[in-house]
Amino acid sequence: MTENEEAKKAEEKKDEKKEERPRPKDSLIETKHSITIKGREIKYTVTTGTIVMKEETPDREKDAEGEKPRARIFFIAYTKNGVKDNKKRPLTFSFNGGPGSASVWLHMGLLGPRRVVLEFDGSTPKPPFELTDNEYSLLDETDLVFIDPVSTGYSRPVEGEKPKEWHGFKKDIESVGDFIRLYTTRYNRWLSPKFIIGESYGTTRAAGLSEYLYNQYGMALNGIMLISSVLNFGTADFTPGNDLPYMLFVPAYAATAWYHHVVQGKHQSLQEFLAEAKEFALGEYASALIKGDALAAEERARVIERLSHYTGISTTFIERANLRILDQHFFKELLRERGLTVGRLDSRFTGRDKLGVTEFAEFDPLFTNVTPPYTAAFNDYVRTELKFESDLQYVISGWRFVNPWSYAEFENQHVFVSESLRRAMTMNPHLKVFVANGYYDLGTPYSATEYTFNHLGLHESLRNNISMRYYEAGHMMYIHMPSLAQLKADLAEFVRNSAKK
Repeated sequence: MTENEEAKKAEEKKDEKKEERPRPKDSLIETKHSITIKGREIKYTVTTGTIVMKEETPDREKDAEGEKPRARIFFIAYTKNGVKDNKKRPLTFSFNGGPGSASVWLHMGLLGPRRVVLEFDGSTPKPPFELTDNEYSLLDETDLVFIDPVSTGYSRPVEGEKPKEWHGFKKDIESVGDFIRLYTTRYNRWLSPKFIIGESYGTTRAAGLSEYLYNQYGMALNGIMLISSVLNFGTADFTPGNDLPYMLFVPAYAATAWYHHVVQGKHQSLQEFLAEAKEFALGEYASALIKGDALAAEERARVIERLSHYTGISTTFIERANLRILDQHFFKELLRERGLTVGRLDSRFTGRDKLGVTEFAEFDPLFTNVTPPYTAAFNDYVRTELKFESDLQYVISGWRFVNPWSYAEFENQHVFVSESLRRAMTMNPHLKVFVANGYYDLGTPYSATEYTFNHLGLHESLRNNISMRYYEAGHMMYIHMPSLAQLKADLAEFVRNSAKK
């Protein structure tokens, strides 16, 4: 047998093995439920499971339609029963961020009809944990579809595909956008008012999706809801030569110092104190940082005193840090004398490190508070109430699974999706945007978000399409019960106003 004949035979055997491999199929379960919201019973259907996503490809593994299965996307969809006209019933697609996070946080903390039970302020109750009906669910206003991107939740590439292909900015937006198109088509929702809601990196994804869906599929959205937004990574990236975050984090530092009673003197309210801190940060402090080494000694001393006043960090530390308080230093330094650290994503929470002399905090106490109850609640809920069974790990927070995450499209620059949102809003002038901010969020601080939207470059005729709200909690403001109640009211109003003709 010649070498060419041997190679041909080996290829034929390989093809035979491929044919023997079972074709991946959708796996969907439907269940019926009801909930009472504002005194009204809502009966609804839940569709839980995985849809096989396919792509056109030139290789031999096409199916009859000329497409190749690439990944299984897990989702949970809630649709209200008895709706006679879907054209009047809004549809909202939801996801979280990370990258590497499943949709469980918005699903079981804010939007869905079942909610994880935490303490009043969002801290962890004693295990075992509980689920309860969510009287603040948005299901009374809109149907809901929760999407887990590839490598999160139960979403995985099909056998033979490499996960890393989905671990990047561009492919992530494309795969989520393609799922939205497919779901909208299969369930006949093209004429429904459509919304997307994302949290944290999910807001980055949402901004990218607003343009991708419009350009790729001609899908115009009614509204986008951004929970703890980050559209310009330059506002939060403490890299040498970038002074922007040092200015924009000051109001959130001030909120944290105020909450933990580090601020000296009396102030009538948090909002008044933050207004002062913001004026200083964007005025005198910003001017001082721009001057750099040319800053006069007298002005430098005055700025250090005022920065210490608003942030609670000592003048000695600020002097040694050359007027620049790194976020990681702030987490450790603010309550160092108490032997505590403050959280990044919710600075109301505190942690305790092994040593009080280290430079950085060992962990973010928000995650230690919320991860166990959300993990336990979801794993029980999906099997016992939704009847979907899988032995796969439901990956709730999987940075280790998606790292490294590719930002190849932004080589030698900060990730910047504000322009995608601006273009989408310009092409679709009916598109409305709602932005929710937590005062105690030191991951995506509210002043950084304000800066981003103030530099969006929108025409003045479109600026009123953007609305912002603020809550006395952190990144996941909905774990704080008063903020949850207010956020539900704000989102409901936004959906109603954006969906009506």
